[in-house]
Amino acid sequence: MQLSLAGRHAVVGGASRGIGRAVAVELAGLGADVTLIARSADALWEAAADLPCTQPTQQHRWRSVDMADTDALAAVARDIAAKGPVHVLVNNSGGPPGGSAHAADTAAFEAAFRQHVLAGQVLLQAVLPGMRAAGYGRLVNIISTSVKEPIAGLGVSNTVRAAVAGWAKTLAGELGADGITVNNVLPGYTRTARLDSLLAAQSRASGRSLEDVAHDLIDSVPARRFGEAAEVAAMVAFLCTPAASYVNGVSIAVDGGRTRALS
Repeated sequence: MQLSLAGRHAVVGGASRGIGRAVAVELAGLGADVTLIARSADALWEAAADLPCTQPTQQHRWRSVDMADTDALAAVARDIAAKGPVHVLVNNSGGPPGGSAHAADTAAFEAAFRQHVLAGQVLLQAVLPGMRAAGYGRLVNIISTSVKEPIAGLGVSNTVRAAVAGWAKTLAGELGADGITVNNVLPGYTRTARLDSLLAAQSRASGRSLEDVAHDLIDSVPARRFGEAAEVAAMVAFLCTPAASYVNGVSIAVDGGRTRALS
């Protein structure tokens, strides 16, 4: 099985912590040069310094940018692509705040659409020429199991994540002939700061303890535990390798079996 990414360049969003950082570690371990992007320069510097180097010429870099600032993101993306082709793009960004869909302000939908859909489009357009020239491209979006089963209390997130899934499926059909695959990874309940914030919100809303809220969520997972960021990252990394060249246009849940949908 060909899993090496030696000589490939990967760009990973939201890479300063959580799942994004874990993905960067996995891709670097497979030999890729990794460019990390996120908002916090200090956290990015630390994350980049911790990435493994398995190849003599391997280099890792980072760029600080707000994914919601479309103009700034476009400038950074063009600059990254100008320095050499990007073969792997992992779109990952923090989820919108919780709350019902019917009560959400239109500005919340607009902000989430900009941070997730428009940001992905800006990044893709910057790196696509290099992927086409190389005859090799991997686009992986880290979204949510809500694209299969909407999650109560995450109205804006459910809506926008579904938009990303539709965008990705369309791209898979458009770009497959160029040797470019487009797939989605859907994390379940994974130990990250995002899960901590959701648990805290549910605890406040229900008046129950964090432990009780967490216990209920774990009970809904056949694996009877929360996932780890590295477990999600392993699936993302596989989809970025040559071994996954015929996997295109799919949404794969990494959720311990929680999602009940058949497809």
